[in-house]
Amino acid sequence: MDYNGIVLLNKPQGPTSHDMIYEMRRIFSTKKVGHTGTLDPMATGVLPICIGNATKASDMLLSEKKEYIAQIRFGIATDTGDITGNPVQTDDFKIDIDKLKIALEGFVGELMQVPPMYSAKKINGKKLYELAREGETVERNAVPITIYEIELLSFDLAKNTCKIRVLCSKGTYIRTLCEDIAKSLGTVGCMSSLCRTRSGDFVIENAYSISKLKELAEKDMLSDAVIPTYSLFTYEKVVLNKKQSDRVKNGVFVSHPGISDGCVYRVF
Repeated sequence: MDYNGIVLLNKPQGPTSHDMIYEMRRIFSTKKVGHTGTLDPMATGVLPICIGNATKASDMLLSEKKEYIAQIRFGIATDTGDITGNPVQTDDFKIDIDKLKIALEGFVGELMQVPPMYSAKKINGKKLYELAREGETVERNAVPITIYEIELLSFDLAKNTCKIRVLCSKGTYIRTLCEDIAKSLGTVGCMSSLCRTRSGDFVIENAYSISKLKELAEKDMLSDAVIPTYSLFTYEKVVLNKKQSDRVKNGVFVSHPGISDGCVYRVF
Protein backbone atom coordinates (compact mmCIF):
# COMPACT_ATOMS: atom_id res chain seq x y z
CA MET A 1 0.00 0.00 0.00
CA ASP A 2 1.23 3.50 -0.84
CA TYR A 3 1.02 5.99 2.01
CA ASN A 4 0.86 9.77 1.56
CA GLY A 5 0.78 12.10 4.52
CA ILE A 6 2.33 13.05 7.83
CA VAL A 7 3.04 10.75 10.74
CA LEU A 8 3.69 12.29 14.14
CA LEU A 9 6.60 10.43 15.62
CA ASN A 10 7.46 10.66 19.30
CA LYS A 11 11.22 10.46 18.97
CA PRO A 12 13.01 8.60 21.80
CA GLN A 13 16.27 9.72 23.37
CA GLY A 14 19.42 8.36 21.73
CA PRO A 15 18.80 7.90 18.00
CA THR A 16 19.38 10.69 15.49
CA SER A 17 16.58 12.13 13.35
CA HIS A 18 18.13 10.31 10.39
CA ASP A 19 17.94 7.03 12.34
CA MET A 20 14.21 7.67 12.62
CA ILE A 21 13.94 8.15 8.85
CA TYR A 22 15.58 4.74 8.37
CA GLU A 23 13.08 3.13 10.77
CA MET A 24 10.12 4.79 9.07
CA ARG A 25 11.27 3.66 5.62
CA ARG A 26 11.27 0.08 6.88
CA ILE A 27 7.89 0.36 8.58
CA PHE A 28 6.13 2.04 5.64
CA SER A 29 8.09 0.17 2.93
CA THR A 30 8.98 3.32 1.00
CA LYS A 31 12.02 5.50 0.33
CA LYS A 32 9.90 8.65 0.14
CA VAL A 33 10.33 9.70 3.76
CA GLY A 34 11.63 12.94 5.26
CA HIS A 35 11.50 14.74 8.59
CA THR A 36 10.74 18.39 9.34
CA GLY A 37 13.09 19.94 11.85
CA THR A 38 16.02 18.00 13.27
CA LEU A 39 16.01 16.84 16.88
CA ASP A 40 19.35 16.16 18.57
CA PRO A 41 20.04 12.57 19.68
CA MET A 42 19.51 13.54 23.34
CA ALA A 43 16.18 15.23 22.54
CA THR A 44 12.77 13.58 22.54
CA GLY A 45 9.31 14.51 21.34
CA VAL A 46 7.35 15.54 18.26
CA LEU A 47 9.09 14.82 14.97
CA PRO A 48 6.65 15.18 12.03
CA ILE A 49 7.57 12.64 9.34
CA CYS A 50 6.50 13.26 5.74
CA ILE A 51 5.70 10.19 3.67
CA GLY A 52 5.03 9.91 -0.07
CA ASN A 53 3.77 13.09 -1.69
CA ALA A 54 3.85 14.87 1.68
CA THR A 55 7.64 15.22 1.24
CA LYS A 56 6.88 17.91 -1.37
CA ALA A 57 5.09 19.97 1.29
CA SER A 58 7.71 19.63 4.03
CA ASP A 59 8.73 23.30 3.76
CA MET A 60 5.29 24.27 5.07
CA LEU A 61 5.99 22.42 8.31
CA LEU A 62 9.51 23.78 8.75
CA SER A 63 8.20 27.33 9.16
CA GLU A 64 5.80 26.50 12.00
CA LYS A 65 6.20 27.55 15.64
CA LYS A 66 7.76 25.00 18.00
CA GLU A 67 7.22 24.37 21.71
CA TYR A 68 9.82 22.74 23.96
CA ILE A 69 10.28 21.70 27.56
CA ALA A 70 13.95 22.19 28.39
CA GLN A 71 16.03 21.72 31.50
CA ILE A 72 18.94 24.04 32.25
CA ARG A 73 21.86 22.92 34.39
CA PHE A 74 23.53 25.97 35.90
CA GLY A 75 27.18 26.12 36.87
CA ILE A 76 28.63 24.06 34.03
CA ALA A 77 29.42 24.86 30.40
CA THR A 78 30.25 22.23 27.78
CA ASP A 79 31.74 22.31 24.30
CA THR A 80 28.43 21.17 22.78
CA GLY A 81 26.11 23.37 24.84
CA ASP A 82 24.35 20.35 26.33
CA ILE A 83 25.09 17.91 29.13
CA THR A 84 26.47 15.27 26.72
CA GLY A 85 29.49 17.44 25.88
CA ASN A 86 32.86 17.86 27.57
CA PRO A 87 32.92 20.38 30.45
CA VAL A 88 34.86 23.52 29.57
CA GLN A 89 33.94 25.76 32.52
CA THR A 90 32.36 25.40 35.95
CA ASP A 91 30.95 27.82 38.49
CA ASP A 92 29.56 27.51 42.04
CA PHE A 93 26.53 29.61 41.07
CA LYS A 94 23.31 29.00 43.00
CA ILE A 95 19.84 29.73 41.61
CA ASP A 96 18.02 32.83 42.83
CA ILE A 97 14.42 32.20 41.76
CA ASP A 98 13.37 35.86 41.68
CA LYS A 99 16.35 36.82 39.51
CA LEU A 100 15.74 33.80 37.28
CA LYS A 101 12.12 34.82 36.65
CA ILE A 102 13.19 38.36 35.74
CA ALA A 103 15.92 37.04 33.45
CA LEU A 104 13.47 34.77 31.60
CA GLU A 105 11.13 37.69 30.93
CA GLY A 106 13.99 39.44 29.15
CA PHE A 107 14.14 36.71 26.50
CA VAL A 108 10.57 37.12 25.27
CA GLY A 109 10.36 38.85 21.89
CA GLU A 110 12.57 39.21 18.83
CA LEU A 111 16.21 38.27 19.45
CA MET A 112 19.43 37.73 17.52
CA GLN A 113 20.99 34.32 18.15
CA VAL A 114 24.33 32.85 17.05
CA PRO A 115 23.91 29.20 15.93
CA PRO A 116 26.05 26.77 17.96
CA MET A 117 29.01 24.96 16.39
CA TYR A 118 27.38 21.63 17.22
CA SER A 119 24.38 22.07 14.92
CA ALA A 120 23.18 20.86 11.53
CA LYS A 121 23.36 24.36 10.04
CA LYS A 122 25.55 24.45 6.94
CA ILE A 123 28.33 26.90 6.13
CA ASN A 124 29.99 26.60 2.72
CA GLY A 125 28.20 23.31 2.17
CA LYS A 126 29.43 21.65 5.35
CA LYS A 127 27.48 21.06 8.55
CA LEU A 128 28.78 22.93 11.57
CA TYR A 129 28.92 19.85 13.76
CA GLU A 130 31.17 18.18 11.20
CA LEU A 131 33.60 21.09 11.45
CA ALA A 132 33.33 21.07 15.25
CA ARG A 133 34.25 17.38 15.39
CA GLU A 134 37.35 18.21 13.35
CA GLY A 135 38.31 20.77 15.97
CA GLU A 136 37.38 23.78 13.86
CA THR A 137 35.48 26.86 14.97
CA VAL A 138 34.12 29.17 12.28
CA GLU A 139 32.52 32.60 12.33
CA ARG A 140 28.72 32.40 12.51
CA ASN A 141 26.41 35.30 11.91
CA ALA A 142 23.62 35.95 14.38
CA VAL A 143 20.17 35.24 12.95
CA PRO A 144 16.80 36.67 13.99
CA ILE A 145 14.53 34.44 16.08
CA THR A 146 11.39 35.03 18.13
CA ILE A 147 10.56 33.72 21.58
CA TYR A 148 6.79 34.01 21.85
CA GLU A 149 6.46 32.60 25.35
CA ILE A 150 8.81 31.40 28.06
CA GLU A 151 7.65 29.97 31.37
CA LEU A 152 9.43 28.66 34.45
CA LEU A 153 7.89 25.26 35.19
CA SER A 154 10.03 23.99 38.06
CA PHE A 155 13.43 24.21 39.71
CA ASP A 156 15.67 22.06 41.86
CA LEU A 157 17.97 24.05 44.12
CA ALA A 158 19.91 20.95 45.18
CA LYS A 159 20.73 20.00 41.58
CA ASN A 160 21.00 23.61 40.39
CA THR A 161 18.55 23.02 37.56
CA CYS A 162 15.31 24.48 36.27
CA LYS A 163 12.75 23.46 33.67
CA ILE A 164 11.28 25.94 31.22
CA ARG A 165 8.60 25.85 28.54
CA VAL A 166 9.51 27.75 25.38
CA LEU A 167 7.31 28.64 22.40
CA CYS A 168 9.55 29.88 19.62
CA SER A 169 10.04 30.45 15.91
CA LYS A 170 11.82 28.12 13.53
CA GLY A 171 15.59 28.23 13.65
CA THR A 172 15.75 28.69 17.43
CA TYR A 173 18.49 26.68 19.15
CA ILE A 174 17.30 25.85 22.64
CA ARG A 175 20.79 24.87 23.84
CA THR A 176 22.01 28.35 22.90
CA LEU A 177 19.02 29.88 24.65
CA CYS A 178 19.91 27.94 27.81
CA GLU A 179 23.50 29.19 27.63
CA ASP A 180 22.33 32.76 27.09
CA ILE A 181 19.92 32.60 30.04
CA ALA A 182 22.76 31.44 32.28
CA LYS A 183 25.02 34.19 30.92
CA SER A 184 22.38 36.82 31.71
CA LEU A 185 22.54 35.63 35.33
CA GLY A 186 26.31 36.05 35.42
CA THR A 187 27.14 32.35 35.25
CA VAL A 188 27.45 29.45 32.81
CA GLY A 189 24.97 26.73 32.01
CA CYS A 190 24.00 24.05 29.55
CA MET A 191 20.91 22.21 28.37
CA SER A 192 20.47 18.96 30.30
CA SER A 193 17.25 17.68 28.69
CA LEU A 194 14.93 18.65 25.84
CA CYS A 195 11.50 17.53 24.69
CA ARG A 196 9.64 19.05 21.74
CA THR A 197 5.98 19.08 22.75
CA ARG A 198 4.56 20.88 19.73
CA SER A 199 5.38 21.55 16.09
CA GLY A 200 2.81 23.84 14.50
CA ASP A 201 -0.59 22.33 15.23
CA PHE A 202 0.90 18.91 15.97
CA VAL A 203 1.15 18.04 19.67
CA ILE A 204 2.98 15.28 21.51
CA GLU A 205 -0.28 13.77 22.83
CA ASN A 206 -1.05 12.64 19.26
CA ALA A 207 2.44 11.34 18.46
CA TYR A 208 3.29 7.65 17.97
CA SER A 209 6.27 5.72 19.26
CA ILE A 210 8.23 3.49 16.89
CA SER A 211 6.98 0.42 18.77
CA LYS A 212 3.34 1.52 18.37
CA LEU A 213 3.82 2.06 14.62
CA LYS A 214 5.32 -1.42 14.29
CA GLU A 215 2.31 -2.79 16.15
CA LEU A 216 -0.05 -1.02 13.74
CA ALA A 217 1.95 -2.38 10.79
CA GLU A 218 1.51 -5.94 12.05
CA LYS A 219 -2.25 -5.35 12.26
CA ASP A 220 -2.33 -3.70 8.79
CA MET A 221 -3.58 -0.49 10.45
CA LEU A 222 -0.78 1.96 9.58
CA SER A 223 -3.20 4.20 7.71
CA ASP A 224 -4.70 5.12 11.10
CA ALA A 225 -1.46 6.96 11.93
CA VAL A 226 -1.20 8.88 8.64
CA ILE A 227 -2.54 12.45 8.49
CA PRO A 228 -3.53 13.17 4.84
CA THR A 229 -1.25 15.57 2.99
CA TYR A 230 -4.16 17.81 2.00
CA SER A 231 -4.81 18.60 5.68
CA LEU A 232 -1.75 20.87 5.55
CA PHE A 233 -3.60 23.19 3.22
CA THR A 234 -6.41 25.34 4.61
CA TYR A 235 -7.55 26.77 1.27
CA GLU A 236 -11.18 26.42 0.17
CA LYS A 237 -11.92 23.06 -1.40
CA VAL A 238 -13.02 22.71 -5.04
CA VAL A 239 -14.13 19.34 -6.49
CA LEU A 240 -13.94 18.83 -10.27
CA ASN A 241 -15.89 16.28 -12.26
CA LYS A 242 -14.14 13.72 -14.47
CA LYS A 243 -14.20 15.90 -17.61
CA GLN A 244 -12.91 18.99 -15.77
CA SER A 245 -10.25 16.95 -14.01
CA ASP A 246 -8.92 15.51 -17.28
CA ARG A 247 -8.75 18.99 -18.83
CA VAL A 248 -6.91 20.50 -15.84
CA LYS A 249 -4.39 17.65 -15.77
CA ASN A 250 -3.59 18.47 -19.39
CA GLY A 251 -3.09 22.15 -18.66
CA VAL A 252 -6.42 23.32 -20.06
CA PHE A 253 -8.29 26.17 -18.40
CA VAL A 254 -11.70 25.31 -16.96
CA SER A 255 -14.34 27.52 -15.40
CA HIS A 256 -15.98 26.58 -12.12
CA PRO A 257 -18.76 28.29 -10.13
CA GLY A 258 -17.55 30.22 -7.11
CA ILE A 259 -13.93 30.52 -8.27
CA SER A 260 -12.43 34.01 -8.00
CA ASP A 261 -9.37 35.31 -9.84
CA GLY A 262 -6.27 35.66 -7.69
CA CYS A 263 -7.41 33.21 -5.01
CA VAL A 264 -5.84 29.88 -4.09
CA TYR A 265 -7.88 26.68 -3.78
CA ARG A 266 -7.47 23.02 -2.97
CA VAL A 267 -8.51 21.14 -6.07
CA PHE A 268 -9.82 17.57 -5.88
